[in-house]
Amino acid sequence: MKNILATLLTVCTVVSCAQTQPKSQVPVLDYEQLNAQALKEYDQPVRPGYEGKNPYWNGYSTRFIYAPAFDLPEVEGAASYRYTASVKEQDFSFTAEKPNLALTPIWRKMPVGHVVLKVEGLDKQNQVVGLAGERKFYRDFPFQGPYQTPMRTYKESAVRAMMYIHHLPSTQAWEHGTEADMSFRYNTYPCKMVSAVIRNELMLTRFAKKSAAKALAIAKNAGDFLMRISQAPDAPLAYFPPTYYGNLLASALPANQGKTMGMEAAKAALAFIDLYEFTKEEKYLNHALGIARTYVRIQREDGSVPMKLDIATGEAVNEVNSSLHCLLYVFKNLHDKFGIDEFEPARAKAEHWMITRAYDKFELVGQFEDVGVEGLKPYENLTHWTGIPYLTYALENGERSPEVIALAQDVIRFSEDQFVLWNMEPGPNGYRTCALPGVWEQHKYRVPVDDSAGNLATGWLALYKATGDKLYFAKAKAMMDNIVCVQDIRTGRIPTIWTEKYEKDPSREVWLNCLLDDILALFLFSHFVGEESCDEIEGGQLMG
Repeated sequence: MKNILATLLTVCTVVSCAQTQPKSQVPVLDYEQLNAQALKEYDQPVRPGYEGKNPYWNGYSTRFIYAPAFDLPEVEGAASYRYTASVKEQDFSFTAEKPNLALTPIWRKMPVGHVVLKVEGLDKQNQVVGLAGERKFYRDFPFQGPYQTPMRTYKESAVRAMMYIHHLPSTQAWEHGTEADMSFRYNTYPCKMVSAVIRNELMLTRFAKKSAAKALAIAKNAGDFLMRISQAPDAPLAYFPPTYYGNLLASALPANQGKTMGMEAAKAALAFIDLYEFTKEEKYLNHALGIARTYVRIQREDGSVPMKLDIATGEAVNEVNSSLHCLLYVFKNLHDKFGIDEFEPARAKAEHWMITRAYDKFELVGQFEDVGVEGLKPYENLTHWTGIPYLTYALENGERSPEVIALAQDVIRFSEDQFVLWNMEPGPNGYRTCALPGVWEQHKYRVPVDDSAGNLATGWLALYKATGDKLYFAKAKAMMDNIVCVQDIRTGRIPTIWTEKYEKDPSREVWLNCLLDDILALFLFSHFVGEESCDEIEGGQLMG
C-alpha cells in the first residue's frame, strides 16, 4: 500500500548532550492574513500545460483547490471562448482568447461543490460556433485555519506510537522468534513492515529503558530474518530482501510472483544501517553495502532505476522508473555516518535524474506495491509520494537555489491541489466521515492516510525553512496537529486510514511503515518547536 514516508524511512539521529535544547522556532500565525493569502494563491493554476514545461497533467483529475486549466482544443472559426462553470445551480462565466486557460477569473467566486464546466467557441459576433469541451470536477475546500488543537505534545504522541508498535503480538514474537508472524498479514511486505519494526525498536531503546534489552533483541532477530530471506550475493539482485513474502494480499497476485519493487530494498538498507550504528556488528553494514552496490549495478546511465524488476533476472518488467529519494538517503547515510564515498557518483546521477526527468515533466506516478502500473496511461495515477520526499531531501540538504525552490513549490502546490482535504461536506447522516484535515494517498486510492498527512507536513516545513513563508508552516502544523488528535490515547495507535469505514472494520490492521513515518514526522516537529532535550531522537525525512 505504501511507498512509505515514504516511502520515508528516514534519517534519525541522536542529539548530543553537548548541544543545547533547541529553542522554539514557531512563528506567530495571523490566520486572517494567512487565509486571505491562501485564497489569493489558489487563483493561480498548478504547472498548467500551456506554459510548455510539461503536458497537461490533470486529464484524470476529479477535484481541484487551485484554479485548473484543461487541455481543450480550439474550435474552427472561433475568435474567443466563453467559459461557463455551473455549480449549485449558479453559473459563473468569463471570456478568453483560448480554450485551455485557467479558471482564475471566476475561481474565487465559485462555491465548494460539483462543477460542470463548458467551454464554447464564439465568433466575432459572440455567437456560438462550436464546443471546445466539457469537464466535470469538484471545486474543493480551501485552507481556512486554525484547525485542531492537540492535547498532547508531538513528542508524547511519538513515544506512545512507538510503544504501540512494540506491544503488538507480531512485534513481541521477534524477541525469541526468527520468522515473521504471518498472522499479521502485512508482514507479507517484509521490506516495509520488518524494517519499520527494526527502526522503531532501536529508537525505543532510548526511551523505554526497562524494555531496551527486549527491543534490541527484537530488532536484531528481525534484521537477521531480513538478511536470511535476501537474495544471494551472486544473484542479479544480490542482498535484496523481497518485496513480497508468503502468499497473502498483493503477494498472492500473479503479477507480483517472482517480482520486486525497485525501492523496497532501500528501506531495508536503512534498517541495516541503523542496526550497524547501534550494535557495531559488521554483518549489518555489509548487508547494507551489498544492497547499495546492487543499486549501483542496476542503475542506468541516466541515473534511473526501474520501478519493478524480475527477481530471477534483475530485468525491468515495465517502463516505469522509481522515485529515488529512499535510495538517496541510503547513499547519504553511508557517506555522512561512516565516510563511505564510493556511492557519491551514483548519488549525483540519481539526483540529476530526479530533477531533470521526474520533476521537470511532472512524472509523479504512484509507486505502490499493491497498485499495479501495467497498462496505466500517463498521469492516470498520480501521487504526492513521488514528488515531495525528494524535494524535502534536496531542501534539507542545502539545495535552495531559486530553481529548486520553484520546483518544490510546484510540487507542493500540486500535492495540495490533488490530495489534501481541508474540509468536506457532511454526508447523508449529517456528519463528516473523515478525520480532517487529511491527505489522500494517490488517485487510485482516494482515501486519507496517516503518513500522507505527515508527508505534506514535512514538505511544507522544509519550504518554510527555505523561504520563511508562514503559510507553509501553518499548513504543516494543521496536518501534524491532526495526527496527534486522531491517536488513540489508550493504546498509542494512529489509524492508517482516516475514514469512518476503516474504524468500523476490525480486520484492518495498522500499516507499521506508515506509523513509523508518523513517529519520525512527530519527532521532526517536536524538535523544531523546541520540545526535545538532549539524548533524544531528532526526526528525519519520511520515506513513503
